[in-house]
This record gives sequence, structure tokens and C-alpha cells, in this order.
Amino acid sequence: MIGRQLSAAPRTSRRRAVFAIAAGLLIAGAVVGGLWAWIAPSIHGVVVLSRDGDRLHDYLGDESEHFFVAPFLMLGLLNVVAAVAAVLAWQWRAHRGPGMVTGLCAGVMIAAGAAVGVGVLLVHLRYGAVDFAAVPVSKDHRVYYFTEAPPVFFGRTPLQIACTLLLSASIAALVYAVPVAATARDDLGGYPPVDRSYRQPAAAPTSMPS
Repeated sequence: MIGRQLSAAPRTSRRRAVFAIAAGLLIAGAVVGGLWAWIAPSIHGVVVLSRDGDRLHDYLGDESEHFFVAPFLMLGLLNVVAAVAAVLAWQWRAHRGPGMVTGLCAGVMIAAGAAVGVGVLLVHLRYGAVDFAAVPVSKDHRVYYFTEAPPVFFGRTPLQIACTLLLSASIAALVYAVPVAATARDDLGGYPPVDRSYRQPAAAPTSMPS
């Protein structure tokens, strides 16, 4: 009964299944970006005009820690999406295999890109950009308080950006690999089924030579 269930051909082709996962993760990434823009902490600071005419800026209290909290929050949300997506992809029994893993990792990277893009757009629409050279400080008003948009990456180098996008894909692959390692079947229960029989080792002779 189980063998017949596993050998049933899926209604959806593998290519369409991969595209469906990528499209679903794209939507999930956009939702994550909107959620992050809503809950990510902004950064409050102050610009002071010194007696020498220099513009000095600093962040209030522990607000500078938000430069780490905000991108870590984005990374955590993306990792949750990656883990849930890997579990759901494994439930699609007929399409288990390397093709699904490739589509899953690509979809998670698409979701990460969508989340970053939507998040950056929304926080900049909400807080704007701070131009320290153009803030309205003068001899009569030497202090100006500002609110800065939270960052979405830990840094601006290409390596830091790539690591942020690739980490979620690696989490998805790692979560998917757990049930793969726990499955005894070579075909992972997918389609087409592979019934492989292994030759039993020859029995050792029981009689002792004279």
C-alpha cells in the first residue's frame, strides 16, 4: 500500500513546483520586509554646533546598539522563513530531491532580497535620510535632534551583504538535510520510486575442514 502511494505520479511538474516555491517565498519575503520596517528600532541622535563651527553628531544613550539590533532582527526573521519553507518543501513528497533543494535555496535568496528591498524602502520613506552637513544648526540653535532609519545589513561591504543573503539559504538547506538523513529510502519517498535490492552476503560455511 505504501509502495503504491509513493509511486503515484504528481499532478504538478517539478519545474512548476520549484516556481511555485519561489513565488511563495517572494511574497513571504515582501511580508517580512514590511514587518521588519514596522518593528525595527530607529536610531536617535543629536547634532551639535561647536564653538569652532564644527558639526558634531552622536547617538543618544545606547541608541547606537540599534545598528546591530536592526539587521540581526532581519536576519532572524529570514531564518524563520527559511526553516518553515524547508519543512513545507519536505512535505511535498513527490518532489523530494536535489531539484527541490536547489529551488528552495534559490527561493529563500529571492525572499531575502525582497525583504531587504521592501524593508529599506519603507524605513527610508518613514524616516528619510539624515544629511549631517545640512541640518539646521546655527549660533542661536546649536542643538538638533534627529531620527535615523535602521540599517538592514551589518555593514556595507559586498561580503557582508552576501553573507546576510546566503545565510538564510544555508539554514534552509540544513533544515532540509535533517529529514533527508533520517530517511532510509534512496528515493526519499519521492517520485519516481526507486526500489533497490542489495545482494545478501554469502553465508559462511558451518562445517570445519578436516
